Amino acid sequence: MFCLLPFVKAEKARFNQFYTISSAGGAASKLPLAYAEFGSYSPDGNQMALTFRTQAGRNWKRYRGGWKADIYIFDFKTLSSTDISAGEIAGDEYPMWRGNFIYFLSDRGSDQRMNLWSYNTTSKAFEQLTHFADYDIHYPSLGPDDIVFEDGGKLYLYSPDTKQLKDVKVNVVTDESALKPKLVSADKNIEHIDISPDGNRVLIEARGDIFSLPAENGFVKNLTQTSGIAERYPAWSPDGKNIAYWSDASGEYELWFMQPDKPNSAKKLTAYGAGFRYNLFWSPDNKKLAFIDKAANIKIYDLTTEQTTDIDKALRFSHGNEEGFTFSWSPDSRWVAYTRDLENQHYGAFIYDYQNKTLHQVTSGFYNANNVVFDPEGKYLYLVTGQSFNPSYSDIDNSFIYANSRQIAAISLQKNTASLLYAKNDTVSVKDEKKETEKPKEEKTKGKKKPEVKSDEEKKSDTKPVEIDFDDIESRMVILPVGAGNYGRLTAAKGKIIYQKFANTGSAESQSSIKYYDIDKREEKTIITGADDYLLSADKQKMLLQRDNTFAVIKPEEGQKFDKPLRIADMKMTVNPAQEWQQIFTDAWRLERDYFYDPNMHGVDWNALKERYGKILKGAMTREEVDFIIGELIGELSSSHTYHGGGDIENEKHSSTGYLGVNWEADGNYYKIKEIIHGAPWDAEARSPLAQPGIKIKEGDYILAVNGVPLTTAREPFAAFQDISNKTVELTYNSSASWDGAKTAIVQTMDDEYRLRNLAWIESNRKQVEKESNGTVGYIYVPSTGVDGQSELIRQFNAQWDKKALIIDERFNDGGQIPDRFIEMLNRTPLSFVATRDGETWPWPPFAHFGPKVMLINGWSGSGGDAFPHYFKEKNLGPLIGARTWGGLIGISGCPNLIDGGIITVPAFRIYNPDGSWFKEGHGVDPDIDVEEDLGAMAKGIDPQLERAISEIKDMIVKKGYVAPKAPAYEKR
Repeated sequence: MFCLLPFVKAEKARFNQFYTISSAGGAASKLPLAYAEFGSYSPDGNQMALTFRTQAGRNWKRYRGGWKADIYIFDFKTLSSTDISAGEIAGDEYPMWRGNFIYFLSDRGSDQRMNLWSYNTTSKAFEQLTHFADYDIHYPSLGPDDIVFEDGGKLYLYSPDTKQLKDVKVNVVTDESALKPKLVSADKNIEHIDISPDGNRVLIEARGDIFSLPAENGFVKNLTQTSGIAERYPAWSPDGKNIAYWSDASGEYELWFMQPDKPNSAKKLTAYGAGFRYNLFWSPDNKKLAFIDKAANIKIYDLTTEQTTDIDKALRFSHGNEEGFTFSWSPDSRWVAYTRDLENQHYGAFIYDYQNKTLHQVTSGFYNANNVVFDPEGKYLYLVTGQSFNPSYSDIDNSFIYANSRQIAAISLQKNTASLLYAKNDTVSVKDEKKETEKPKEEKTKGKKKPEVKSDEEKKSDTKPVEIDFDDIESRMVILPVGAGNYGRLTAAKGKIIYQKFANTGSAESQSSIKYYDIDKREEKTIITGADDYLLSADKQKMLLQRDNTFAVIKPEEGQKFDKPLRIADMKMTVNPAQEWQQIFTDAWRLERDYFYDPNMHGVDWNALKERYGKILKGAMTREEVDFIIGELIGELSSSHTYHGGGDIENEKHSSTGYLGVNWEADGNYYKIKEIIHGAPWDAEARSPLAQPGIKIKEGDYILAVNGVPLTTAREPFAAFQDISNKTVELTYNSSASWDGAKTAIVQTMDDEYRLRNLAWIESNRKQVEKESNGTVGYIYVPSTGVDGQSELIRQFNAQWDKKALIIDERFNDGGQIPDRFIEMLNRTPLSFVATRDGETWPWPPFAHFGPKVMLINGWSGSGGDAFPHYFKEKNLGPLIGARTWGGLIGISGCPNLIDGGIITVPAFRIYNPDGSWFKEGHGVDPDIDVEEDLGAMAKGIDPQLERAISEIKDMIVKKGYVAPKAPAYEKR
């Protein structure tokens, strides 16, 4: 008896392949299918109905793009295939072959729901068998007499013989242990932190509750204890009496405050309604709170008047900008400073006068300005400004970037206030003897009076009003004598400007440091190295430091140590799973409602869908089921990039596997090396351990044992390499399946052989292109538009730019970033040529390709992999060859996490074209030359898409080839 299983051992990501393996174990044997996801044998076993693209496990509903599943019938005898879904725009999933019928799921019906369909292999007719309208069918399975599937949280049986449908009554006797309240540690779910005004305690938001922790000694207390409610962004008032935070106890996130030392003191302050709000910033007088919301509205809430003032609005903010948004209040609580984006996409500094309700722009935006902060005396405004421009030149081509451009600056708030860098002059101090003799006698006594404790009102009266001359204020900026670099998290204490210094771009350093600028001595000093973030206490005497998921309170002084971490492991809370799951579900629904790019939610009734999927939620028994329901809910938006996962789920045990970078072949009782995988000769980054110098194991040799343990075909070869990835191992080998004369070799295993196989595939294609074009055409594979794709494009382009033509292969491109730079590189045109007396001429710009190009695409290319061919086509760089792409350019830019550490993504922006039309979401980029995947040809080792690209580009060289001009004749001058 043999089992069919999908398996990934391919040269490219994003698809699986089929192998058979004995149910008793042993060697796996690959079927002659280049790609395969779900399949079902014909009754005689000579054919298979299969899909090789699939959206199963993905939640994009009503999807019609290039990654949709078609059902193919593959004939193992003739190695040929037929697409029975040809011409259908909907996807067909999960083929199940029984008799003369192939059963499958499809949303091709008028209800656009995944329902059960059949295909008659004799008449070629399709028939819809079920008509579910509210929910999609999932995970069908064919048995001897029935097909079982799930829909709407229920199980159903469909009889192919009677065409009758019945629901399955399931009665599970369980103690519902997963639903019982449980005591958990919240230390792995920390989201936001704050430090008390004196630095003696710390607030931590974790798993939707707010905890109070001692800086060193004392108790850890859960202040909120609300399993089904989320409290976020706690902020301690400067007088230490109150804590402000956001809570969804009312059904939406509203502003609340409590007195931490008084139970049941929590009080709701606002009734804003729908929307998400971020970090809260108290004014020094404890009367006002500044914050920004998800729509980038900048606001102040006044606790005295219970009124909210809208003071400004950012232009292009997304979640990350809003999460990191900061305010700085002046010492007298009249002014609040912040930075936001401007029309030129620089950031500008602003100060709002709360007393007169007027807004002032401090910096013009000619340069970037960030992290503005008032100094404690109200004389200066400190900020980070981007005014240093030192190009870093590429080693690869003629491009350059401007990194590490930030500097720390200070602005005098009044015209008559000296610059922070005023010219110093040492003077002689002259004593006034008359005044000295007139001093009161009590001041000359040795005893000292105890410091007088002042009330809040007295402290307020001691605070001097801050006056600001806005006239020509930016011209009073001075750059501090601290080297340009990457700075952030600016704060200020008496005599100090404190900041976080990140490693410079391009440096070997990786750690960031907390430093301060000593205003009097005019020098930089290091508080601590190895810090991810920090917060300064309101009294400026302590700071809360974060390092990974550990925290400590230290002093803002030179040479501090991280030696007294907070006891976050003591943050215990009781979780009621059902209550928490309801909150998580509601949060997911709210986040999509608030952050989705289209306020009309693509025309779906979002409120009705909450109710519909909320019914299924009531039956959820595990966090995994909750995640599935959330995926179904957000999938109703029919948009790309609606992902979900994580949270308090059961984690499987994973075991690493070592690899040798070979293809194995079973031969009798032992395995031999069928093939040692090789990239190009120059691909030194990844080589098989058996291809290393001095290793004598060759193709055809048998591997008899690993570390002395016999390796036989009774089990898969990879079983012998479990838990020995990237380890030194001893291999016993021989040229025959015999222990007589066997030898040993010492090698180091690989922890992953994907890169090696990918390089081998790239090199195989490059050599084929080189051979069939007589060396005139280059081949470049671009796996993504992220970092690896950026690296691969420049790596391969730089070596082949001088070819007469290029084939750009972006099949299976898994996206990443918007690839404008890719197009820039491929679209360079000749500006001039350089002639010398003795050498050959060369073009300018150098490393530019001016000849014809084609691009290969397919249905696995998506997101940035959609944008790349779309831009390639828009710029007329050449024809697109292959199959339609995924069709997903509604992108994501972050959103808040779910309280138990789970995540969802919200498609927050959509790409549209210069002509004002949307990119074809859910359709993809159409090829100019349509060449679908041919399973039959690929089973014979032929890549029909690459073959067509080679044929096309050779023709283009003849018809549209580029010939560089010859240098003109020398002049008489």
